[in-house]
Amino acid sequence: MESRGYELLESKLGYSFKEKALLETALTHKSFVNENAAARRTHNQRLEFLGDAVLGLVVGHLLMVGKPALQEGELSMTRAEIVSESAVAEVAQALGLGEWLFLGRGEEHTGGRNKASILADACEALIAAVFLDGGYGPAAQVVERLFAPRIASLDSPAGFTDFKTRLQERAQAVLRETPTYTVTAGVGPDHAKVFQVTVAIGGRVYAQGGGHSKKEAEQRAAEEALFLLEGETYFDEPPPGWTDPET
Repeated sequence: MESRGYELLESKLGYSFKEKALLETALTHKSFVNENAAARRTHNQRLEFLGDAVLGLVVGHLLMVGKPALQEGELSMTRAEIVSESAVAEVAQALGLGEWLFLGRGEEHTGGRNKASILADACEALIAAVFLDGGYGPAAQVVERLFAPRIASLDSPAGFTDFKTRLQERAQAVLRETPTYTVTAGVGPDHAKVFQVTVAIGGRVYAQGGGHSKKEAEQRAAEEALFLLEGETYFDEPPPGWTDPET
């Protein structure tokens, strides 16, 4: 993609890059680098790491300002939904980001320009590139431009009830692990049985939940685990006050 092609993308972002190399890195998938070593290009994975953090901070601030009625847990759950891979990929798709990506031939032939994971990573990398090129202010403005319509459309977190799906997306994005659920108890007569379920990620039990069905118990466990996962800053150590439900 020639540099002149970036003008439309910059117009959509509402930001013009001083250092175009940062923009190109944000748009470069690792498959392109693997197949074009002579190009001496850097892929966008490190930028994606930073962009995820910047996006979470700005969305959190926008929620604090725009949704004063939401409590801490509701804020955390709502933010998790807004910055989930599928949601960020939708924003990237609306931006037409796939058109500007540098992909290897393999990814190109398998529809990489429309893959949710590639689009979401590129969108987060783009946010990081703005942050590094212009600072927090311009990055926050770009995030608000892209995500504010979604935040404004939220009347309440009531629609965000599929905690299992949201936990799976978050756990795979952050820990590269898939949650597993274990029924630890089923107490009471068949017509009024109460189930207890624990959820583990990467071999570590995060939370437990109860319900009158296994599905309900899994949702409650996923809800608690998602809240704990969102609150952690270092994933090899439990958050303050965390206890293992199995002990």
